[in-house]
Amino acid sequence: MSSAAPRQGEVVRLCAVGDIEPNSARRFDVGPHRIALIRIGDDFYAIGDRCSHADFSLSEGEVYPDECTIECWKHGSTFSLVTGEPTTLPATKPVPVYEVRVEGDDVMLVLP
Repeated sequence: MSSAAPRQGEVVRLCAVGDIEPNSARRFDVGPHRIALIRIGDDFYAIGDRCSHADFSLSEGEVYPDECTIECWKHGSTFSLVTGEPTTLPATKPVPVYEVRVEGDDVMLVLP
């Protein structure tokens, strides 16, 4: 097993599909990237796990399936899981979004 840092464009396995319950989130650290992986139904989304308003973990927040957003548990900002854009204040800056693929039973992340 290589200990090399992940490279741009590399596809890495985060978990199995069944490791995350629908309408929930979980944090993963991949090299320097702190990722919030969110599952809504059978769809997966990956965004940066740091709220852009203050450095709090988004993966600990509430997932809103109907709006396709996640809420920062500390100050209440919500972020689009599709674009990373904040949809409510106090956050005004987007968080990064990452490409996610489901390959068989594996949830894969494409590194930027």
